[in-house]
Amino acid sequence: MNTSIYSAQAPAPIGPYSQAIQAGNTLYVSGQIAIDPQTGALSTSGIEAETNLVMANLDAILKAAGYDFSDVVKCSIFLKNFNDFATVNAIYGTFFSSNPPARETVEVSRLPKDVNIEISCIAVKNQ
Repeated sequence: MNTSIYSAQAPAPIGPYSQAIQAGNTLYVSGQIAIDPQTGALSTSGIEAETNLVMANLDAILKAAGYDFSDVVKCSIFLKNFNDFATVNAIYGTFFSSNPPARETVEVSRLPKDVNIEISCIAVKNQ
């Protein structure tokens, strides 16, 4: 049975999807963008702030399901401008100090609400 996961500490979905779905011991977290969950406002002050907010939103959803970044096995990073890769990579790396997950990072022409970054992840809880 699949279970929809919701955290008020992360932005509400902006379409017909769940923040995350838990299937067995695997959690599939939808792509997160830099929306402040308290105000609903986009963070537009730069790639550093956007990346930190995206990671905080992922963290809130992971925690709502009883997971944390150490359970993440795969991430997908979508960037509007690949010139931001080094900055994003440095911030992202602080959340995975050991045993980082598999990942791909791709440049895309456009993201929801014209943000600069979107990140999704898959986490597995070893029982």
